[in-house]
Amino acid sequence: MNLILFGPPGCGKGTQAKKLVDGRGMVQLSTGDMLRAAIAAESPLGLQVRDIMARGDLVPDEVVIALIEERLPEAESAGGAIFDGFPRTIAQAQALDAMLAGRGARIDRVIRLIVDEPELLERVTGRFREQGRPDDNPDTFKTRLAAYNAQTAPLIPYYEQAGCLREVDGMGTMDGVASAIAASLDAVKS
Repeated sequence: MNLILFGPPGCGKGTQAKKLVDGRGMVQLSTGDMLRAAIAAESPLGLQVRDIMARGDLVPDEVVIALIEERLPEAESAGGAIFDGFPRTIAQAQALDAMLAGRGARIDRVIRLIVDEPELLERVTGRFREQGRPDDNPDTFKTRLAAYNAQTAPLIPYYEQAGCLREVDGMGTMDGVASAIAASLDAVKS
């Protein structure tokens, strides 16, 4: 099964992906985590994207797609991928569809986490204070949220037309959100 967790930055995609990894053995493909690891390692890719991410801008498609393609075999052998933070644009969604089709696979479910943006800003500001992630800086977060609304939100009708989009209230408890996601995934198998 291939799943996309979809929603604005800070909505809980990473938290829910980790629950799915633990509970279902799927592989989380978090472009944000992969890019932050590259920055921390000061790899050539990390140096290339460090300033882009610090501004809150989106990393170029070809870089993100190459990261995903590199990890797909691992996800396939585990029985599925959780795409977290990818795709972010229609072009990335089309590239992902083509990449998966070339491997005899597809996106089975897209879970959109519905959240309240002012509460989300409070959540991210708290996370910034606790963890100090530079991309959670409140000003950077506002830039990321604007980029999401302008560039990523158009994916909603794209996945509605594909018939795989389901919405979950992302403001509930962690376990409540996880249960709603699980129910949606179990419905795919039926």
